[in-house]
Amino acid sequence: MYAQPSMMRISEVLFNPKDDGVDYVELYNAGSQIVSLSDIRLARWKDSHIDKLFFLDSAYRVGVGEYVVITTDAADITSRYTVRFPSRVVEVPSMPAYNNASGTVIVTTADSVVIDRLDYSESMHSPLLRNADGVALERRSFSQPTATATNWYSAASTVGYGTPTYQNSQSQEVLFLEDEITISADIVSPDGDGYQDVLDIAYQLRQPDLSGSITILDAQGRTVRHLLRNAILGTQGVAAWDGTDDSGNRCRRGNYVLLVELYGAKNERQVMKRVITVII
Repeated sequence: MYAQPSMMRISEVLFNPKDDGVDYVELYNAGSQIVSLSDIRLARWKDSHIDKLFFLDSAYRVGVGEYVVITTDAADITSRYTVRFPSRVVEVPSMPAYNNASGTVIVTTADSVVIDRLDYSESMHSPLLRNADGVALERRSFSQPTATATNWYSAASTVGYGTPTYQNSQSQEVLFLEDEITISADIVSPDGDGYQDVLDIAYQLRQPDLSGSITILDAQGRTVRHLLRNAILGTQGVAAWDGTDDSGNRCRRGNYVLLVELYGAKNERQVMKRVITVII
């Protein structure tokens, strides 16, 4: 006896593969019971409605807390990415075609009831990427809505730009008490007029024995300002950025990246990135 698939969630999507590669969709069982893929479909969204359902597999079972990857070419995926659990890559004869610029991933039951939906666009990728081809878009938190654009980010280069069959490189489920670090705004205006001259970055953590760094990068990925560097953190705190670099010079207008890195006593690591705009 298997559970109904209502707790299956979209976890990761490769919609812009290399020129000779294929797409994949990774699903995660966020429920408390095993789910059969025979109860699940991928749906094609066309002209504002579900146009076609794609059957997945009659035999595969997704364990609690496990990931499964759906693709039309399992060998292609295992040759391009580190696949820790090859048996969790399910090859299907056909699946929806996902446009490189933008599109919709929909997971449904066998009778077309929508379980989860992601409306994606290439703008959800990291602004630091020069070329997003072959870079998977990863979900950051299963406790946050799928539809929230900030809940998605490019897979890290350190894992080969994709984590099919295992935990996402951009996962925010491990160390944070909350799923987001709170910033006072997504802009900073360091002109001394009293309006958004300082950006406050507040954090709350699950445990007291963490260290971390908070860094500001420019659009080319170069370090501009170290707000915290390998600091011992309490369970909560606030860091502030006044729009200046490490030399005290006011930064030029444009986009910057807030990079937060956390480290636990057992070598756990968690990374969060947010885009911030400097205006003058």
